[in-house]
Amino acid sequence: MQQQNVTGLEGWVDFLSGTDIPVLKQTARDLAVLHQDQNKLSARSVAQVIAVDPMMTLKLLRYLQSHKRRSQTSEVMQVEQALIMLGVEAFFNKIPAQPTVQDALAGQMDALVHLLHGIHRAHRASEYAYDWAVRLNDLHYEEVRVAALLHDIAEMLMWCFEPEKMLKIRSIQQQDKALRSRAVQEQVLGFALADLQKLLVQKWELPKLLLMLMDDANANQPRVRNVQLAVNLARHSANGWDDAALPDDYKDIGELLRAPAEQVMLIVGADAGIVCDLNKPH
Repeated sequence: MQQQNVTGLEGWVDFLSGTDIPVLKQTARDLAVLHQDQNKLSARSVAQVIAVDPMMTLKLLRYLQSHKRRSQTSEVMQVEQALIMLGVEAFFNKIPAQPTVQDALAGQMDALVHLLHGIHRAHRASEYAYDWAVRLNDLHYEEVRVAALLHDIAEMLMWCFEPEKMLKIRSIQQQDKALRSRAVQEQVLGFALADLQKLLVQKWELPKLLLMLMDDANANQPRVRNVQLAVNLARHSANGWDDAALPDDYKDIGELLRAPAEQVMLIVGADAGIVCDLNKPH
């Protein structure tokens, strides 16, 4: 995909609002296989494919919000519910699984690898958040799962459409790990990704609950804290289960789940071979 000649926060909001969101090639393949097998085709089976792909999830929710009926009074955040409202066949007709991120980043292998890692982290975060919501008897666990999946969606979109600047941001941060992400993003892009994401969610009129659950500023609320901690754990554990930030993550998750940090390590599947002194100050 050609480098975009887009500048400024408003410019990117307008551009991303008018462009087609790319999805994972695997998502496109899996949906095509499902579509050909009428015995397995259902809102649930399609939702299970979409669940691992934040880009396809966003694409579905964005379409649903932009084609909302006047009679629809409640906001929809659950993928299966969205498919039922839209209709499975209508989904295939109106929201094609094209283009793919692999096509979008053809010739940009480094950026593609970082994007795929980010998507994988988002999926892991969504699974953590889902599991903890169930443990906390949150009946709306699917909303928490979707919020964790889409928590870093602006970052993923910028990897697709502005890969060179995203690689520059990563390079600067690798050279000086003490730099705050927001400061580096503002230096290279001219704005912070969190600000872009807020404006996109508002522009696309995505559910207000989604914006609230994705906003770390609301971390005093248990459901938002769940999402935030799931995202942190997925990001830190991606560096290996010996990442220095993980002991603090286990303690924070333990406070959320009302469980000791050692039990949290078992719950999240931390490498049993890692010996971690949880009482040691970090």
